[in-house]
Amino acid sequence: MFPRPLTPLAAPKSAETLGRTPRRAPLGRARAGLGGPPLLLPSMLMFAVIVASSGLLLMIERGILSEMKPLPLHPPSHKGAAWSGTDPKPRGLSLDAGDSDLQVREDIRNRTLRAVCGQPGMPRDPWDLPVGQRRTLLRHILVSDRYRFLYCYVPKVACSNWKRVLKVLAGVLNNVDVRLKMDHRSDLVFLADLRPEEIRYRLQHYFKFLFVRDPLERLLSAYRNKFGEIREYQQRYGAEIVRRYRAGAGPSPAGDDVTFPEFLRYLVDEDPEHMNEHWMPVYHLCQPCAVHYDFVGSYERLEADANQVLEWVRAPPHVRFPARQAWYRPASPESLHYHLCNVPRALLQDVLPKYILDFSLFAYPLPNVTKEACHQ
Repeated sequence: MFPRPLTPLAAPKSAETLGRTPRRAPLGRARAGLGGPPLLLPSMLMFAVIVASSGLLLMIERGILSEMKPLPLHPPSHKGAAWSGTDPKPRGLSLDAGDSDLQVREDIRNRTLRAVCGQPGMPRDPWDLPVGQRRTLLRHILVSDRYRFLYCYVPKVACSNWKRVLKVLAGVLNNVDVRLKMDHRSDLVFLADLRPEEIRYRLQHYFKFLFVRDPLERLLSAYRNKFGEIREYQQRYGAEIVRRYRAGAGPSPAGDDVTFPEFLRYLVDEDPEHMNEHWMPVYHLCQPCAVHYDFVGSYERLEADANQVLEWVRAPPHVRFPARQAWYRPASPESLHYHLCNVPRALLQDVLPKYILDFSLFAYPLPNVTKEACHQ
């Protein structure tokens, strides 16, 4: 008998961008139409704005959502070689007293996902999505048949380490600490590589998870990495960004000195559905309304959440999630606060609607960039 998936955690399908209409075409391409019916009803747009403005907390306090039973936060632990989905009593991560805010965040996240994905017209299956959105989704879900799990990778949320773990589980690498440049395609299986019936089987029976991160912190991480270190991105994106948004830039800028505000101006003019994956919103990458994820992990407790996932899928005891290198300095809340306080308020107001569903569905607070907060 095949296992039944858990009650789904979910997030919205690709949504029309909230806020102002983009003013420019994406780099290197004329703007394409969405090619499908409206993806969010007006009531959903209103709900997303309410949630993002912390209105959900008020709704819960007033009992509007009191009839909604919370979803299980985590899948059960299992006996056997891999995920079986048969234990009816899920157990959550063990949080100490100092992690009560994380538990509140997870509860809000689960309630919000359930409410939004229950709206009429939201996708229940990848085949409910337009072709382009489905293609993006299937290209971002990695498959482990040996351990029966699916992982939707989100760039700048430790996806390189997760790919390294998958290669160890597949027997391609000996351990997760191999100091080799990561090949992000070879020796990995993506759902897009499989036939429709094979995809449906795995979506129904495998353990499914993704990891998320504060949306603006993820953008800052992408900005620092791609425009500060990667020549290909400097040439492909950076040079054009400077030409577009810097007065007197000249016809051939190097693209290696893009400022964070210039990067944000570029994002304002981009269609989220066609963004580069490193700054594409998570709801476009992973479509959690169409895929019923069993677990949504957090970058904020990455190692603990990741190792818990490995325990659930019955990975060998010697396979642990790679520890962060001592030399690595990720984008932090403090560095993000510094950068945001130096961004024009109007520009930030234009950027936030692009990522409003990532903020609201995954229970991340909107940034506080008041004069008082920025001068502390």
